[in-house]
This record gives sequence, C-alpha cells and structure tokens, in this order.
Amino acid sequence: MTEAAPISADLSFEDALQRLEAIVSKLESGQAPLEESIALYEEGARLKAHCESRLKAAQLRVEKIVVGPDGQAKGVEAAGFN
Repeated sequence: MTEAAPISADLSFEDALQRLEAIVSKLESGQAPLEESIALYEEGARLKAHCESRLKAAQLRVEKIVVGPDGQAKGVEAAGFN
C-alpha cells in the first residue's frame, strides 16, 4: 500500500464533508474491495479530523465576537495568548 496523501489545509469544511459523505456511502454499500475499503477508511479518518479542526476554528472565531452595549456585533476580539 502507498503512503496516503495528506488533506490540504485549505480544503473547505463543506468540500471535506461532501467527500466524507461519499466515502461513507461507498463503504456502506459494501461494493469496494478490501484494500480500497481500507484506503477509503483511512482517508475518511483524515477528513473527519480536518472537519473537526475547521469546526473548532470556527467556534473559536464565534466566541471572540465582540458585542457592543447595544447588543450588536462590533467586530472580533484580537486573538492572543494569555
């Protein structure tokens, strides 16, 4: 078996999720040979981790939204390390 290609860091969440759904569908159908199933499962695991990372980054951005006294979003708090 060859080394699996890494998931591109700029792959959007939506594109990664769409590919992951296609992999799940193919695996559930039982039509892929064993070696292909293993490769698909490994790719799916990498895509899952990528999606989780993108979701976590989005969550952190949302948590940093600054709300003004009128209740309206005024921008985002600068991300920093304390």
